This record gives sequence, C-alpha cells and structure tokens, in this order.
Amino acid sequence: MSLTTVRTINAESARRAVSLIFLVNGAFFATWAVNIPGVRDALHLSETQIGVALLGIGLGALITMPLTGGWAARYGSGPVTRVAVVFCTLSLSLPFLSPNFVGVVLALAVMGAANGVLDVAMNAQGVTVEQTLKRPVMSRLHAYFSLGSVLGAALGTVLVGRVPMLTHVLLVVGVSTLLGVLAGRLMLPDRPETETRTDDTAVRPTRHVGISSAALLLGALCFLGMLSEGANYDWAALYFRDVLGQAGGSAGLGYTAFVVTMTLGRWFGDWARGRLGDEVIVRGGAALTGVGLAVALLAQGPLIAAAGFAVSGLGLSNVVPVLYGAAGHALAGRGIAQVATLGYGGFLLGPPLIGFVAQHVGLRGALGVALAGAVLVALLGGPAFALVRQRGGKAQTQQMEG
Repeated sequence: MSLTTVRTINAESARRAVSLIFLVNGAFFATWAVNIPGVRDALHLSETQIGVALLGIGLGALITMPLTGGWAARYGSGPVTRVAVVFCTLSLSLPFLSPNFVGVVLALAVMGAANGVLDVAMNAQGVTVEQTLKRPVMSRLHAYFSLGSVLGAALGTVLVGRVPMLTHVLLVVGVSTLLGVLAGRLMLPDRPETETRTDDTAVRPTRHVGISSAALLLGALCFLGMLSEGANYDWAALYFRDVLGQAGGSAGLGYTAFVVTMTLGRWFGDWARGRLGDEVIVRGGAALTGVGLAVALLAQGPLIAAAGFAVSGLGLSNVVPVLYGAAGHALAGRGIAQVATLGYGGFLLGPPLIGFVAQHVGLRGALGVALAGAVLVALLGGPAFALVRQRGGKAQTQQMEG
C-alpha cells in the first residue's frame, strides 16, 4: 500500500471523526438551549438575569478564541481538538449544578471558554483534512453541527418534562464525552506553524504581532455573515408572531424554513464549492441572502415570508464555513482564531443590536440591518478573496477538484 493511499485512508478517518465532533458540538448547544427555561425556573431567575448569564457564553469564547490559534500552532489542531472536546462536553453540566445566579454566570463563562477553544481547533483540523484530501469538506462539517443541533433539540423535546433535568443533561454529557474521546483518537496530525508554502517552496513565516489585512477583512465578512445568521435564528419566530400576527406553532414557520435550508445548503455545499469556487459561494450566497430577507420583510403573508427565510438560509449556509476555510488555508490556525473571534462578535452583538433598533423603528425595519450585512459581504467579498490569494490561499479560493 502506497504512502499516498495510507494518508488518504487516515484523512478519511479523520474527516469522519471531526464530523462527529461537529455533531456533538451542535447537540451540546441544543441541550443547553432546551433546558434554559428549566434552569430559570429552578433558580427563580428573571429574564434580565438570564440575558446577562447568556452573555457569559460569548465573553468566555471571546477570551479563549484568540489564544487557541497559538496553541494549535504549537501543538497542532488535532491534540488541541482532542482535549477541547472533552472539556467542552464536561462543562455542559456546570450550569445545571450551579446553586445561584452568580454560579450560572461563571459556569456559562467556563462553558463558552471551552467551546471557544473547540470551535477554533476543530475548524483548523477540518482545514488540515481538507488540505490532505485535496477536496472541500468544510461545509459538510458545519452541516453536521446543524444536524447535531436538530438531534439535540429532538432529544430535548422527548425528555424535557419527562425526566429530571440533570438526568437528561448527564446522559448527554456522558454519551458526548465518550464519542469525543473516541473521535479525538483519529485526528489527523498537522504541522505547527513553522512554515508556510507558496507554490512549491517552503519559507519561514514572518513573526509579527497584530492582525493581517487579510484576516481583518475576512473577519469583518465573518462578523457580518454571523450577524445576519444570528438575526435569522433569534428573530425569525418573533417576526412571524409580532409583525405577521402568527400565533402558536405557526410563529416558528420562518425559523424552521431557515434552519432546514441552512442544513441542506451546508450538506451539499462542498459539492457546490468544487464547481463554483469559494468566492462565488460567499458573494453569491450573500446576495441570495439579501434577496431572501428582502422578500421576507416585504411579504404580507406567512408563506411568502417563510419562502424568503428559506432563501436566506440557503444563501447564508456556506458563508461562514468557507470564510473559516479560506482563513485556515491562507493564514493557518492563527488566522482561523482571528477570523472566528471577529465573526463570533457578530453572532454575539448582532441580535441585541437588532433588538435595540427594533425599539425605535420596529422589527421589520430592524431586520434591514441583517439585510445590509449580507449586501456588504457580497460587495466586499471580492477584495477579501484577492487578499487571500496573495497570501497563498489559492487552493481554497479557486475551484477545487471534487
């Protein structure tokens, strides 16, 4: 058996393993989300206290994400992913063991910090797998995260209210930790950031402090993309209820349409990337998102609005995975860390920003912020990918053979 064949077999095993880690991570967040009301009731927390506590997740992630690039550069993305997935799954139990509001805030900060490390490391490992296989895999990996969210939410629907909350959570923690340990053993070794390649020549990187223009622009695009994504996730149901007057289960129609097309778009995204190229996927997808949101915001009825949210989900589905991949190919683990940190800021700050704007102009007008973010991604994608190509990211930004 040739060395190339062995490497391919190992890379395929790593692809399946990191897919499982993405799925576990999705189930991790869904399990917390479906149990938020239970934690609130058990500790008699107000809505304001829950909002403050949820900020702990984002703040914890923003602390560790920039650091993870250095750890991945020193130890490799595989070992960091292997450790992070265990800490992340175990941390899920912390808020459910907390005795009071302060304990929940601290627990969620720890949970967010662990997830911040895993987010960067598993995406860096995905880039390593992609480089070894010489075909796109990042979109499918993010599809597994979405699938994990669906499975976690479905399990929560079955168990919440039927079994004790801590029993549900510890079951998920136990299974997820076991799967994480098994998957972590199959991670693909990658080189620390001791050298980068341009064409066929290995060169020593220039060590510098700060963020490159390529990482800054990719991070800005990721910020805008995740702002739009967070707006769809957090405000679609309220838009249907408060603006379109849909009650009960009908209020979730737009959210459901968005999540379904988001998952499907990521599942088939690598196929599309191999034929259209990453720049087209990002800029075209962002433009499609703008069209979808425009339809949703102009619609007077729920069905047309749901169709708009579905188009928005399809357009956004591959924007963040491709930007992560572009950063990884051109800028290595540190680049992913910088881009992910900036992008996560959009996911964290976007929904509250839209809520603030909605207080002044209404929710229909406020969601125009998400539409504007998508349009900016479409417009700025060209200069961003030009910078990436200059940094040696051609393998990621040009068409890849499927």
